[in-house]
Amino acid sequence: MLNSSKDLNLRMPAEWEKQKSTWIAWPHNKKDWPDKFEFIPYVFCQIISEISKYQKVNILIERQKIKRKISLFLKKYSASTNNINFIVCKTNRAWLRDSFPIFVKNKLNQRILVDWGFNGWAKYKNFNYDNKICFKIKNFLKLRSISPVLKNKKIILEGGSIDVNGKGTLLTTKECLLSNIQARNPGMKKKEYEYTFKKFLGIKKVVWLNKGIAGDDTHGHIDDIARFVGEKKIFIAYENNKKDINYKPLRENYEIIKKTIGKKHFKLFKIPMPKAKYINGVRVPATYLNFYIANKVVLVPIFNDNNDKVVINIFKKHFKNRKIIPIDCSLLIWGFGAIHCMTQQEPN
Repeated sequence: MLNSSKDLNLRMPAEWEKQKSTWIAWPHNKKDWPDKFEFIPYVFCQIISEISKYQKVNILIERQKIKRKISLFLKKYSASTNNINFIVCKTNRAWLRDSFPIFVKNKLNQRILVDWGFNGWAKYKNFNYDNKICFKIKNFLKLRSISPVLKNKKIILEGGSIDVNGKGTLLTTKECLLSNIQARNPGMKKKEYEYTFKKFLGIKKVVWLNKGIAGDDTHGHIDDIARFVGEKKIFIAYENNKKDINYKPLRENYEIIKKTIGKKHFKLFKIPMPKAKYINGVRVPATYLNFYIANKVVLVPIFNDNNDKVVINIFKKHFKNRKIIPIDCSLLIWGFGAIHCMTQQEPN
């Protein structure tokens, strides 16, 4: 079965737990944002700048030469440059949530990297650099890494396909992990995933939702539809327009959560969806759930939509000790990802 059966006593901390830094890769793949790439570095600058005011940001760059140019860029956005580190590490894409290793802690509170395989969401052919990030980072951080294996094959898992509360509960979708379409680990069963999550992330309960949202090229990532915002609190995406393709699947997900862990154990809060968004005639996965929680701030994607204000107010109500910062992701989303997709937290 998996590596060995001994209990590793590992735990994946929740995103709101104290962070040492945030990891981000500088965007360079113009094909990810056809005709719109010129605007993307500005959005990245804004996001990096807001986080850097409160904590360290480590930026992966293609080569040393571009460091100066990016630094000047960030200064214009009032980034706290003392809090910014540059690490030369080639990437195929900037979506580090999925290609970067996941930080876990052992019972001595030491950090360990879980080095999952990455295969471009079983959709894109160019993922060679992304799949080697862990090797580079492990040496840079001088941390130990472990690689979950099933039948002598490295298990593939993206950070955006799971969400945890740090206390043993994990959310994911059947569409992403169990479907034959874009299959990450062909033939891997539900029980094998649950065993993997227990062993490497300290998970006792897995909640399997059905489907993700329209336009999501990852085929069902959880970080677009349901997120923990506290040990016992879940934000869940909800579509009120009966004619929208997301209406039924999001209602089904809500019912699943309600039946599985809702009401008695967890409080559920519906987050309305923005109006369906199209760029160049293509539906993009615009959602407010792709937010990122840092130490003192929460960065929330907005889309010039009527629901922007409604959602920001909900966030303010639930994150009283953090500043809520709206980030216009109307163009960033053309790369089929938003703030959560491009960040990866490193716990303290």
